[in-house]
Amino acid sequence: MKKLILTITTVALFLFTINTNAQSKDVVDIAASSTSFSTLVTAVKAAGLVEALKSDGPFTVFAPTNDAFAKIDANTLGALLKPENKGKLTSILTYHVIKGKLTAKDVVAALKKGKGKVTLTTLSGSKITVTQNDKGIWLKDANGNYSMISKTDLMGSNGVIHVIDSVVMP
Repeated sequence: MKKLILTITTVALFLFTINTNAQSKDVVDIAASSTSFSTLVTAVKAAGLVEALKSDGPFTVFAPTNDAFAKIDANTLGALLKPENKGKLTSILTYHVIKGKLTAKDVVAALKKGKGKVTLTTLSGSKITVTQNDKGIWLKDANGNYSMISKTDLMGSNGVIHVIDSVVMP
């Protein structure tokens, strides 16, 4: 009987530890743990935004994948990562972040209320539009370019990440 209680206690403690560790990852930790976001993580570090995005938040991050960054000219991307362009890089990256935690369910509800369209204010202070059509949910940037939301609700301790297929620009 003591062995059974010890086994159950050990398993329960192990499961609690796994669950606690999963919930303790913030949005930066989640991005850093995936090779799909290595360019984004490099850019966040170059912009000096790691500490800000590790804070309490909550944040909604529309995270471009490496393939999304690959759509940008390599010279342009390289220039953005240079210290002298930190301000511009920060502006672009904070254009991908909304204050507050908007899950996919929240976004769909807002789209329904807005008849397929909702405008959000980013951390950079600029506006970005979320739209919906038969093919999915899209971000429309200030330049009229679209980025599809390809995966939703990567939950972190200080917010949520939604994966996008293109870098949006303020």
